Amino acid sequence: RKIKIFLYLVICFGNISASGQIARETGSINELLRSVETHNTELKAFSQRMQAQKTENKLNNNLPDPTVSYSHLWGADNSSETIGELIVSQSMDFPTLYHTRRQLNRQKNAMADHEYQLKRRAILLKAQEICFDIILLRKEQLLLKERHQNASELAILYQQRIESGDANVIELNKVKLELLNAKTEASINETNLKKKEEELIILNGSIPFQTEQLTYPAIVLPTDYAEIKDDVLNGELALAALEQESRVGHNLLKVAQESWLPKLEIGYRRNTESGAPFNGFVVGFSVPLFENKGKVKMVRQQLLSTELSKEQIKSETAYNALQNFREAQKTKLLMDEYASLFKEHSDLLILKEALKSGQISLIEYFSEAAIIYRSQLNYLQLENKYHKTVASLFKNKLYGAYYLG
Repeated sequence: RKIKIFLYLVICFGNISASGQIARETGSINELLRSVETHNTELKAFSQRMQAQKTENKLNNNLPDPTVSYSHLWGADNSSETIGELIVSQSMDFPTLYHTRRQLNRQKNAMADHEYQLKRRAILLKAQEICFDIILLRKEQLLLKERHQNASELAILYQQRIESGDANVIELNKVKLELLNAKTEASINETNLKKKEEELIILNGSIPFQTEQLTYPAIVLPTDYAEIKDDVLNGELALAALEQESRVGHNLLKVAQESWLPKLEIGYRRNTESGAPFNGFVVGFSVPLFENKGKVKMVRQQLLSTELSKEQIKSETAYNALQNFREAQKTKLLMDEYASLFKEHSDLLILKEALKSGQISLIEYFSEAAIIYRSQLNYLQLENKYHKTVASLFKNKLYGAYYLG
């Protein structure tokens, strides 16, 4: 019983980082995120698309093309009698509309920048989560290597005991099964690790990145949600994008309203009907009675939709942030409970020595070893979940103040 109680306090987390080690790692993850931001092909393509959108916004405020027309008429009775008329004209919207559209284009360009930031955040958060999974898999790999080594030593031990008559085939088969399970789990771990590293390479524009030294960033998580609530809500990029979309909507409404102003036309006219040429100006205007029908109503409806979406995003952001904060606190408490049991730094050597000396049976060994391994894996899973939850909570601060370094 003393051995069992002691084993619950055992840990083989030689690889679990101290805070000083974590602080060194932060720069490495940030390096990776900056590399992904530079080399990710999807982000590059999206950036070019946003630049094209900005160029299109500018082109939408250009003057229409000038028109040139020439008429040549001849008499029905005498074809030698001819007259000609040349008209060169330029049409344009009412002058104030160009200024309004220029303001609208600036707002549209700002909205394109917000869309890029949202895309950037999504890609970098994905890269960050993959980093966290790689860290988890590498820590599990060390644990599985130790398990495999212990199983290998036990297999040799029980083979010797079989030969000396101190063990039976059933016990040896149990040891061999444990060795096979350790090999299988190590193989699955290696496959998953390779897959995550390949995902990271793709996100990094097919450029390899060294991940061996990656560790979790140090996190400063306030104890009271009120301390970060305003910061989290005010920094939400999706909400900022909708705010910008709302500003665009108000400018669109102004453009739609001013589109009812008459369009102007000025030009030059040359006529030779009297035999001597006459030169003059052409001035005209058109009233948009049909072209803009229903546009103001449509823009008002779109603006109302944006305002409703803003309220929805505000509610979702507040709810998700609070849930993430609570989940992070809950996970941290569980981690601390495990850590309090893992204060005694040791490994499975004590358990193995107890088996060799006959203090416990093989069944007891496997039962206690399973508890230790499961506890260690649980801690690693909680650690991974904690960092992902905090990353989601502070997703708008990828290089922010809530990560040290």
